[in-house]
Amino acid sequence: MAQGGEGRRRAVSARQGKRPVGFKALQAELVTRWRGDDAFRPGTRDIVVVPSLSLNSFHLQSVKGVIHYEERMLFTLGLLRHPDVRLVYVTSQPLHPAVVDYHLALVGGVASAHARSRLTLLSTYDSAPESLSRKVLARPRLIERIRQVIHPERAHLTSFAVSEAERALAEALQIPLYGVDPDLLWLGTKSGSREIFRAAGISLPPGSERLRSQTEVAEAVAALWEEHPRTRKVMVKLDDGFSGDGNATLCLQELRHVRPRRGGATHRERAQAISEALERLTFVSANETWPRFLATLERTGGVVESYVEGERKESPSVQLRIDPLGRLAVMSTHDQQLAVDGQTYLGCRFPANEAYRASIQRDALKVGAVLREHGVVGRVAVDFVTVEQRPGKWRHYAIEINLRMTGTTHPFMLLKLAGGGRYDARSGLFIARDGAPRYYVSTDNLMAPSYQGLLPPDLLDIAARHRLHFDPALTTGSLFHLLGATSQFGKLGMTSVGRTAEEALSGAEAVRAALDAEQR
Repeated sequence: MAQGGEGRRRAVSARQGKRPVGFKALQAELVTRWRGDDAFRPGTRDIVVVPSLSLNSFHLQSVKGVIHYEERMLFTLGLLRHPDVRLVYVTSQPLHPAVVDYHLALVGGVASAHARSRLTLLSTYDSAPESLSRKVLARPRLIERIRQVIHPERAHLTSFAVSEAERALAEALQIPLYGVDPDLLWLGTKSGSREIFRAAGISLPPGSERLRSQTEVAEAVAALWEEHPRTRKVMVKLDDGFSGDGNATLCLQELRHVRPRRGGATHRERAQAISEALERLTFVSANETWPRFLATLERTGGVVESYVEGERKESPSVQLRIDPLGRLAVMSTHDQQLAVDGQTYLGCRFPANEAYRASIQRDALKVGAVLREHGVVGRVAVDFVTVEQRPGKWRHYAIEINLRMTGTTHPFMLLKLAGGGRYDARSGLFIARDGAPRYYVSTDNLMAPSYQGLLPPDLLDIAARHRLHFDPALTTGSLFHLLGATSQFGKLGMTSVGRTAEEALSGAEAVRAALDAEQR
């Protein structure tokens, strides 16, 4: 619900006579407005949430129900615990009332009606597969409605990812943006990530970056193979690829006739054979083609690196936060669950394996320190590939930096919203209010054709009937997201929390079993 007429008049009055301020000047104001974990620090604040998936080279239409991914930032409703916080939440299409009620009910410590009175929901009424921020920018009257609700001197903007669109929106609203300056986004490209890993002094796969032509890629593969003759497969990655899209593999075993050996092919012959083989790359995306891949590489750049081999291999991730005050902290660790291609994200397990989570936390903090020196602010995720070399002994390689929220952000934040508790960086565990750890498994891809037609209230009814809902007193049970995607796409998200990893997995299996049983 929006503020009343008096509040709007005050906001308009406060803006009169002021010239627009540039992005850098707006960002300088973020430090004085930041509350961070001190949620009940005195002072009113307004927060504008635009959960936009503004990601280069990310084809929105390729993800089923992608518009409903805007629901994943509903964990921000937890900020309404503070009685002086007002929150504006913008989406492409209106949220189902049951979805809003569900998340408000998770906000403990405040009456839902009191929280709702300080929540304004706005929509572009536009389902096109385009960045939400760009939709908002195309609607000046919607921007003005947001400006009428907030008080610019105490407000800031937050989004799932940051791009030029979010910077433009911050300038249009005349409020600072909590997130990385778009001028620094190159640090999160594949090339930028490798350069940051080297600066941080941590392990990464052998390879080369800042490649912009077929010839440069072929030369880089040849050089890598000559330096590491046992390499069997290499990855070719576009700098701005996302969730496996933009990644491709080249099997070097098909090029045995030019493999590095004494008296064998010359470097020039090897590079030429590799160049020809690049046109037969195996792409993660089924819709990718070599001409289109090459055109993007020439425009944005890319990297070549060794494919990390191993019989037992995991893909853990560390989530960091660099706040506007420059404080760097680990927020969580996860083991990512990937599709059979080993690239596409499906879900996660929390926490990461005890055998290596402390080690990857240390490496991630080194990365965070380098990013902080560059001026990065906001959420950061560092992805690794970890290989067991012998029982209990793991070696990890840093793979990628994400300068944004990721698929591991909302499960953890939903748990904090609903159950309280805290992340203990020393142990890498989430400690509930009872002092004991909690574990969870999460996915955005709980899917079946039979789920189509289920409305959000139907899903919540099924969860209640089978006693699957999260219990705040026990800090166990299942939390749901992407509820709006189920009716059309047969898809929803779920995070199952337990006192043990086994209990969490059992809870996830119970959710699927209940949904399947109800649809027979």
